[in-house]
Amino acid sequence: SIHLSGPTGSGKSLLAELYHREVFNEQPFIHLNCAEIPESLLESELFGHVKGAFSGADKEYKGKILLANNGTLFLDEIGCLSLTLQAKLLKVLESKSYYPIGSNQLQKVQFTLITATWEDLFEKAKNNLFRLDLLQRITHYKLRIPPLNERPEDVELFIAHWMKNYPRRF
Repeated sequence: SIHLSGPTGSGKSLLAELYHREVFNEQPFIHLNCAEIPESLLESELFGHVKGAFSGADKEYKGKILLANNGTLFLDEIGCLSLTLQAKLLKVLESKSYYPIGSNQLQKVQFTLITATWEDLFEKAKNNLFRLDLLQRITHYKLRIPPLNERPEDVELFIAHWMKNYPRRF
């Protein structure tokens, strides 16, 4: 597991994507920003569900964990996960398996986990807002990314990357 920390806009997502491309290029790269999804939907988004598992589940959904199988799962803003979802994620990391919501069929998975946040997860763990056991599991390799104003030489590289990959936005 790799954990990236740094302020918003420092390039955590780009670094995660570049690492994946360098190491696992042909495998899936699944990016999920945990802060963008309401907590009530986040469990289904991560673990998937079977048809009929809950009201509105009119078809099966694989979930990001299964989609990342044999590749990379990038959980951006992991500090937003509830303690319940943290426990479920820890179990997946330990057992390499899980049950989608409403399913009795065990899914086996293998993926590299990259996490990122601007928050101090160690401080959150001290205040019992983040599981220490999960924190220890996801911070096997830690990388702090300084803000761009401390790395002006990187601004040109970011602009070149955005122009190449997202030209319509510019």
